[in-house]
Amino acid sequence: MDTAGAQRTESQRGQASVELLGVLPAVLLAALASWQIVLAGHTAWLAGNAARVAARADVVGRDPGAAARSALPARLRRGLIVKTRGDGRIDVRVRVPIVVRSAASPLRVGASAALRER
Repeated sequence: MDTAGAQRTESQRGQASVELLGVLPAVLLAALASWQIVLAGHTAWLAGNAARVAARADVVGRDPGAAARSALPARLRRGLIVKTRGDGRIDVRVRVPIVVRSAASPLRVGASAALRER
């Protein structure tokens, strides 16, 4: 009886390691996808802030594009698009950085803001 149990244990030795290696790529992919979602959300928040800063600058007669650039981290300034509409609304679009930095991101997030003079 002990011999059969010992043989079963010997045949299953290393099974957990093999299963871990099988699951590890899926876990890493899920972690990368989660981090990409976090980056997109943070970029959207920063774009909203840049739009508000640009709108404030426009109201006081300053350059909204320069104001939006100053409100963003250096890495997000490349690919920044700032548009001023006729109704006083400022649109800001920013590229979403990607986790794997080998290529430029095709995704952009945007925000718009408007302030009225008092």
